[in-house]
Amino acid sequence: MKKLPRNVWAVTLTSFLTDISSEMTVYLLPLFLANVLGVKTNVIGLIDGLAETTASLLKLFSGWLSDKLRSRKWLTVAGYSISTLAKPFLLIANSWGAVLTVRLADRVGKGIRNSPRDALVADSVDESQRGLAFGLHRAGDTAGAAIGLFIALIVVAYTQRGAIELAPQTFHILVVISIIPAALGVLALIVGAKEVSLKPSGTLPKFSLAGFDSRFRFFLLVVFIFTLGNSSDVFLVLRAQERGLSVTTIMGMILSFNILYAVVSGPAGRLSDRVGRNRLIIAGWIVYGLVYLGFALGGAAGEASRWTLFALYTLYGAYYGLTEGVGKALIADLVEQEQRGTAYGLYNTVVGVTTLPASFIAGVLWQGLGSFLGFGPSAPFLFGAMLAITAAIMLGIGVRTADQPN
Repeated sequence: MKKLPRNVWAVTLTSFLTDISSEMTVYLLPLFLANVLGVKTNVIGLIDGLAETTASLLKLFSGWLSDKLRSRKWLTVAGYSISTLAKPFLLIANSWGAVLTVRLADRVGKGIRNSPRDALVADSVDESQRGLAFGLHRAGDTAGAAIGLFIALIVVAYTQRGAIELAPQTFHILVVISIIPAALGVLALIVGAKEVSLKPSGTLPKFSLAGFDSRFRFFLLVVFIFTLGNSSDVFLVLRAQERGLSVTTIMGMILSFNILYAVVSGPAGRLSDRVGRNRLIIAGWIVYGLVYLGFALGGAAGEASRWTLFALYTLYGAYYGLTEGVGKALIADLVEQEQRGTAYGLYNTVVGVTTLPASFIAGVLWQGLGSFLGFGPSAPFLFGAMLAITAAIMLGIGVRTADQPN
């Protein structure tokens, strides 16, 4: 096996450090909104949806710009820097509007960095190692998340032990700690990564789908179907709290999820280099559908129900491990090098723009429509499971098309 290039390791280290930082607070943020600020679930879903949609629209622009400039590194550095500078403002956010502002700033940074970063990885590695490179990146990213969650778990356990609701001082301590690895991540990228020379293109990249392979357009359609039912993970966290899990147990649950995610990502990426990407994505979506079905059917609050949800959320890590890196590698397979920044931008835009209605629909199903239909808080999870299985079937039907060579 050929040695992976320097850029893959530099980007992986940056993602590792950044996720140590972000995962200390990201899963506690909905609890901060709900427990400390008294924000309702539909507003929490709207905040998350708006933030992710903002990021995704910027991912399209930044990806296109990196193709136009034929430069990936410094856009990536700028994005990580903006997110790092936004973090301290969570210390003074005392309303959902203030939290939304900070989240938007953080997601602006993510929107600027992600598409150029993914294109930098794809441009730096040979096609035969593309799945491995993206799998390693996702494994490093998720290993950082696990460490960040472990730190958060220690802080939560020390400051409030078995409390069901999150205390504001606990959240603020974690925000302060999170600033350090975020800054180190930016430094690692500046020092460790280098630009990759891109071959000149006779035409400027465009925002439209025109000129892209039909297989790429088909993949975007299926991703749209899947994402419409893939509401923010905050609903899984809130469901777990509703079933009686303490803040400490929730942090342990999310930690176990990230450990499995990290363990699966690398081997899944490597396997996709050998057997094809679509098979692993389909498997991941089936796992997702089963997990959501389990969350929908998780009975009344009680010891058995709580540990069932804990186990299901851990299994949720397999879905991410099978799909995240593999999906990025598949996109690189389907488009030309000079189109990759724009392609990742289009993919991220489809995911992000669809996340807004997905999260809003989930909030409405949870609080109002679900009860009216007799499903209650189970409704958004049933909806997500149904669309996941639909998307898996669609991609299965289109496997032959997606596997055809260019």
